[in-house]
Order: sequence, then structure tokens, then C-alpha cells
Amino acid sequence: MKCIVNDDVVLSQPLDGPLSAHIPAFAQWARAQGYAWASRYRHVLLAACFSRWLGQQAITIRRISDEHSARYLRSRARRVQIHRGDTAALRHFVDFLRHDGVIHSKRVPSRPQSPVEREAHAFETYLRVERMLAEATITYYVTFAREFLADRFGRGHVTFARLCAGDVVRFVQRRASRLHVKRAKQLTTALRAFLHYVRYRGDITHDLMAAVPSVANWSMPSIPRAIPAAAVRQLLASINRQTARGRRDYAILLLLARRGLRASEVAFLELDDLNWEGGQVTVRGKRGARAALPVPADVGAAIAAYLRHGRPRSACRRVFLRAHAPFCGFAGPSAIACVVRDALERAGVNAPTKGAHQFRHGLATQMLRRGASLTEIGEVLRHRSPETTTIYAKVDLDALRTLALPWPGGAR
Repeated sequence: MKCIVNDDVVLSQPLDGPLSAHIPAFAQWARAQGYAWASRYRHVLLAACFSRWLGQQAITIRRISDEHSARYLRSRARRVQIHRGDTAALRHFVDFLRHDGVIHSKRVPSRPQSPVEREAHAFETYLRVERMLAEATITYYVTFAREFLADRFGRGHVTFARLCAGDVVRFVQRRASRLHVKRAKQLTTALRAFLHYVRYRGDITHDLMAAVPSVANWSMPSIPRAIPAAAVRQLLASINRQTARGRRDYAILLLLARRGLRASEVAFLELDDLNWEGGQVTVRGKRGARAALPVPADVGAAIAAYLRHGRPRSACRRVFLRAHAPFCGFAGPSAIACVVRDALERAGVNAPTKGAHQFRHGLATQMLRRGASLTEIGEVLRHRSPETTTIYAKVDLDALRTLALPWPGGAR
């Protein structure tokens, strides 16, 4: 006897087992997530077979855990061929039931935190709540702070009053010697932030920030790795805007190239951030800062084309969604970097890097060569410190060299 689920999926057997009543809702969820019919069928089939197996094993809803889904897949593999994606489909079903409160949430066994872990967690909370730093920044700040505490106190009690300048210097000297210059500078920045936090809490009274050694670094050793304007034009022209994915990628690349947005700012852009009447977009920058930026006409047209003819239907409020189900927002800025990398490879463009930040450098370089001041560039790129913008002065020096007259009499 056949069973039709939600007038969409036809199964060869009726629904059975302790989870049978929840399968139609799961089928509706899979459809809302944008899965193709074949994928929806596989999701519902696995859910139905899993529920039937639970009934045969006399396992009630209260007892269901991740262990049971793993046991079922092993049992299924002995009878039929496991398809690619079956494990993920069953995991989606279990997560769906857990989200709806049908089965209990996973219980993660709690282990007592070490003194170092407790201090690292407190520092992380401070950075996120009070300083509102970006997640990437929080990650490397906490990582280096944890390493410093473990180096000084090991597994013992953390007593900040015992810290001295020698502890700081020795840690930086040992650790920085094994790191790239850029990473070593991140280490010293993170350590200064942590020592400032410890003094802010009142755990130490003397300023250990001053004891953090500076990492040797030649001032502006090279110009920023900027994608040339010709390469940008070639890349944009190569995008197939007749497809939904092409419209999405074209809008993303235009935002990077015309507005110089960071990858994270593009990834986390939401529909409510678009002000069509005012021709503006509100972006979330570093430390939670929000800025309303004017949108060039071609960028606005590209975003509108994607929203009208390319963006999948989804309850997600992000502007840019994944091209494949489940249709949700990008997990983070690395996804934007993947969009850039794939587009460059398809177009055969020889770019300085494969990442998204080269468009930001490219915009600044073009502005500088068109006569913009460093102050104006800093305002467009929303640099918090003027010193950040001075890296582009190197670009100006290289441009001036091409105009310099030869020294009378030639080189000696």
C-alpha cells in the first residue's frame, strides 16, 4: 500500500514507528529549504525507514539519540546500498526533531574548566560584549592570550599578581620567532589587548603593556596587492548573468570592486540594510560599527536583478544566499572568498591573490591615481586610523617614479 506525503513524495509503504507523525512536517521543511524533488524524496524516505526501524527495535521517542541514527545506518548498509548524502539527510531529520523539541537536545558532558580556560573565556566575553570586536579578531586575541597564560601558569592557578615584564618578554621572544611577521604582530597586538584587560579588571596595578616587545618590521616593504582595473573589467564581463548564480556573483563582485566592502560586510548584508529610496546600503563594519554608504547605480541594478530573478525563496533575511539547498546565508567571509576564487578561475584572470580583499586595495589604488587624497581614501574605506591608509602612499611613490626625469649625465 503506497503512502503519499504532503502530495509530494510517494513511498511504497505507509508511515510507521514512533516518529511517523512528524514526517509530513519534515517533508514540508525540506521543501521550504529549496531541496530538489529527488533530494526531498531521499530525505523523507530515510526518515520513514528510520522511524520504522525504531519501532522494530522498540525504541521510544524519549530514548532516541544520535547513537540510534548511526546504528540504523549500519543496519541499513547490511541490506541495501547507502547513497551519498544519506548520513546528512538523516542528520537533518534528527536536527529537525531536536529543534522542534520532539527529542531531547544533545547532552554534552561538561568537564571542569582549567584556570587558564576560565580566564580565556572571561576575556572572550569581554571582547565580544564590551568591545564588540569581530569574531575573527576575538579568535586570535583569545588564542594568544590562552597560550600566554598556559606558558606562564601551566595547569595551575592563575595569579596575575605574579606576572612580571620578564614573563611577557620571554613569551614573545620564544613564540614570535616561529611565526610569520604578520602573525607575530598579531601576537603582540593580542597580548597588549589582554594585558590592558587584566589591568582594567584591577588584577594588576602596573602597566605590562609597555613590556610587550615590538616586532621588527620595515615600513611599507611592498605595495598592497591590488587587482588591476583591467582585470576587474575582464572578470565582470565573464560572469554569466543569465543564471541565478551568475546574477548573485556579479552583484557580490560589484560590491567588492565599486564600494570596497570587506568580505564579512558582504556576507552578512541583510535585506533591511538596503535603502532603495535613499540609494544607500548600511554595512556592519569592525567592532559593530554601522555605516550608511551610497550605492552606485550599476551596483544597485545588479543587486535588484539578483533579488528579483536569482535569489531563492527563503525566510532568511540575508541578501546573498547559498546557490544550493538549504537556501540560507553564507556561513562567513570565507564563502565570499570562494566566490571570488571560483570566478577568477572560470574567467582565467591572472590576479595578485585569490581573495576578496584585493578589490578593496584595487579601489584605493585607482582613487589615489585619480588624484584622491589619503584622507579621502580612508573615509571611503572607513579606516579607523589614518595610519592604516598610509600603506597606499607606496603606490603614489611608484607612480611618481614613472614620471621622474633621468638624472643628467646618466647613472654613475
